[in-house]
Amino acid sequence: MLSILFSFSGYCQNDSWFYLRARDTAFVPTFEKTGDFLYYSGNDKLLKAALKNYNIKIFKKTWKNAKKQNLKKTFFVVADNPALMTDLLQNASHLFEFGELIAEEDKKIFEPNDYGLTSTIGENLGAQVNLDYLDFLEVPKAWYYTTGSRDVIIGISDGSLDLEDKEFAGKSKSIRKSSLSNGHGMGVAEIAAGQGDNAYGVPGVCYDCSIYGTSYNHFSTLEQLVELSQLGVQVINCSWGLTRYYETAQQAIYEMLENGTVVVAVGHNEPFSTSHGKRVYYPAGYDKVIAVSSASHRYEHFTENILYLEEKKIYYIRDIRYYVGQTGGFKDNDTTQIPKLYPISISNLNKTIDIVGPGTGIFRYSKFKMEGKLEMTEFNQTSIVAPLVSGTIGLMFSLYPCLPAEEVETILKFTSTNIDDVEPNKPYAGMYGAGMLNTGRAVKMVFDMFAEKEPVKIENQRFSRWDFKLTSISEVVMQNQKFTEEATLNLTSKKRIVISENTDLRPNAKGKIHLKIDPTLKKECELQLRDPSILND
Repeated sequence: MLSILFSFSGYCQNDSWFYLRARDTAFVPTFEKTGDFLYYSGNDKLLKAALKNYNIKIFKKTWKNAKKQNLKKTFFVVADNPALMTDLLQNASHLFEFGELIAEEDKKIFEPNDYGLTSTIGENLGAQVNLDYLDFLEVPKAWYYTTGSRDVIIGISDGSLDLEDKEFAGKSKSIRKSSLSNGHGMGVAEIAAGQGDNAYGVPGVCYDCSIYGTSYNHFSTLEQLVELSQLGVQVINCSWGLTRYYETAQQAIYEMLENGTVVVAVGHNEPFSTSHGKRVYYPAGYDKVIAVSSASHRYEHFTENILYLEEKKIYYIRDIRYYVGQTGGFKDNDTTQIPKLYPISISNLNKTIDIVGPGTGIFRYSKFKMEGKLEMTEFNQTSIVAPLVSGTIGLMFSLYPCLPAEEVETILKFTSTNIDDVEPNKPYAGMYGAGMLNTGRAVKMVFDMFAEKEPVKIENQRFSRWDFKLTSISEVVMQNQKFTEEATLNLTSKKRIVISENTDLRPNAKGKIHLKIDPTLKKECELQLRDPSILND
């Protein structure tokens, strides 16, 4: 079995990257490493002949981009020539059945050494678990620019943390004591900012960010959150909620945003079958809080995961990408028809939700820490979506520390994936926010706004509400984009604003479009890149 630690700097984008699918799950070629290259040490003569004319840097199994039936048959390869893929498919066809070249743009990734079973450019020395939810969110594309900063603090207003734990030690503080809550705080903190590249556990989204922990009470004043904001915390995660509104708490949210702090909170796990889109939880329901709920991310099409429930003699689907519910069934048990979601499998949705993210199949660090178990979440939970969003915001602030807090929500929504056209979601339109979080695109937008290399693209979304504000040093291009009805857009660029094809800027009397060119705009600070040479890419 191949077990070699690769360094990201050991190869470049001029190399050829591709995926190969083997015919047999048991196939694992053996290699020996000499210098920077791998040499096949197995006994298959045809494979040896096909490989001998190429310099190979990586040849390893990965779960990345593999469908369920191909999870243990997919290989990631880095070599000096793209002809290797064709050579293997033609001359070692008894071993390989499919290949796919990786586009140049998709090579702009970074993976730490604890990136789970989908790791490609680095060996996984951490937990042997499937982190496909981070692949789906394109987090490695965000890490290409930044893995976080100790100067950026993520507040965790949930259960307590073990400050000596390897994932939190040296970068965490407990501001207020909180209960253990069955490890809830540890699980949330790990997702948002658990330390990465430490050959242990799994990486959090903003894994080089700092963490401040606090309690989750004082619902009427949110004084524990205000305290974090006053201590310099840029984003606060609240994986909790209650149904009572307090005007004093709303004013505290405004105070924190003015102080540069963004609050992320959950719409809660109450099933739609009981909430019917009418139940609002706070602080998620307060104005200027980024309210999150859950959706599925795993299988690209419902036909990939049709299951059968023997006791009821029915077919059903589970964990289908972009569906806001986890499970659904078929009218007349006809699996050729588009499924309808079971409302009981949909976490609470309503008009206050801003964005959704993966809620199923997320690594449960609390189980790993407290019981030594490698477990993933089984149900569509919102508590674990919030730290995915909070970690994304941490990366955004890490990349550009001067990013206005009031523009964070705009960037998250501009870069989200619109899911309105997903047929099973249509009965719930208007209650799942702008769509699905995409961490990679959000961080890249921040980079594009201030790098002055490529235009900032606002595209592929349809907004009929919300107030958007964006200030960009770089040129801005809008394409395949709609701002209608009550949507408000206040967009300022130092350079051009280009209105391209299929763009509709026609709000009603309650909306407004304000586009401005300001040549005097200046960057408030510089981009803080993981690798400064990225500016030369």
